[in-house]
Amino acid sequence: MQEVLVLYYSHRGSVRALAELVARGIDSVPGAAARLRTVPRISTVCEATEADIPDSGAPYAEAQDLEECIGLALGSPTRFGNMAAPMKYFLDGTAGPWLSGALAGKPASVFTSSASQHGGQESTLLSMMTPLLHHGMLILGLPFSEPDLTRTQSGGSPYGATHVAGNENNTSLTDEEKRLAVALGKRLAETALKLSTR
Repeated sequence: MQEVLVLYYSHRGSVRALAELVARGIDSVPGAAARLRTVPRISTVCEATEADIPDSGAPYAEAQDLEECIGLALGSPTRFGNMAAPMKYFLDGTAGPWLSGALAGKPASVFTSSASQHGGQESTLLSMMTPLLHHGMLILGLPFSEPDLTRTQSGGSPYGATHVAGNENNTSLTDEEKRLAVALGKRLAETALKLSTR
């Protein structure tokens, strides 16, 4: 089995729910397996705020996870149209894999969640793509051949899987959001396997 890394930061659970569905899509492809990882919260005064091992959920990511996997799905909540600081902090520390070219030529996808329909989802997805392009990764989105892209009344974008949590921070994904997240994971795994055999 070849692994595809699903790396996410989730504050209230919506991005984690998307990550688990992306992982389900990856796991549905024969020969591929998802490796779920998260990043810890950070402090504005540069103090450690999290234990070395999370109380629940996925383990924290290390540079080795990036190097060992054949593809990457990256997820973060929307923060003013940008990725959340913990994910940015982690990515800022990936100079080692960048220098070695460990991610060059590998496929990547992105996903996000916001509180409002127009809360900057697509700009957040684009903000996550930028460092991946600097790493030489190949960006995959969702094609409009996915019928849920035109049917959804909530999340979903050709740039990546999304969720609209609303003002009540509803972590329950719609059926369309679920199917799009699974489709993104499946497309990423299929592409990663094809590229890894070259």
